[in-house]
Amino acid sequence: MTTKEPCLCLPGQRLCLSDKTYTAGQGTYERQGYIYSQLAGCVDIVDKDNIKVVEVHTTGEQTVIPAQGDIVTAQVSVITQQYAKCFIKCVGETVLRRPFRAVLRREDIRATEKDRVEIYKCVRPGDIILARVLPITEAHTYHLTTAENELGVVIAHSEAGHPMVPISWTDMQCTKTFAKEPRKVAKVVPEHFNAPSETLKP
Repeated sequence: MTTKEPCLCLPGQRLCLSDKTYTAGQGTYERQGYIYSQLAGCVDIVDKDNIKVVEVHTTGEQTVIPAQGDIVTAQVSVITQQYAKCFIKCVGETVLRRPFRAVLRREDIRATEKDRVEIYKCVRPGDIILARVLPITEAHTYHLTTAENELGVVIAHSEAGHPMVPISWTDMQCTKTFAKEPRKVAKVVPEHFNAPSETLKP
């Protein structure tokens, strides 16, 4: 790697080895012995105490993007028997300037009985979910997991088109028709529901 010429990179792009000479700095992360870019921008190498710190800076305004371990808010767009396609809308409490595509795989929905998971009983198109970003294995592809009690569906509408409220960790109920629908419900109940958490019965 050289600092003589500007080096442009994309999120998830492998930059160099992480060793005694190079270490990950701002805008990068280390995984399995390599340094990867967390942003789309220019690579910069800063010498600090005889160690070269690899950094990535955006050319314009700083843009927040999902990173491994982040809790994100995403909207489900399409479901199949094996996965759900999503659009990441927020990272933590920060609303993204543009959504990022992500995939929630069947085996990453629940922590137990993974082989018995049926996606349509866990999430539906249009649902808003809280999820955690898994380690990035390929550029431009984010994989999510909801296999924690605090993660899962937080906002959903019934088949009749009305808002639903959680009544257990596996079911939500339409506020108009009172019909029940299965979901992988998150333990954290957002204020949008205006329903006390005591109504949840595991």
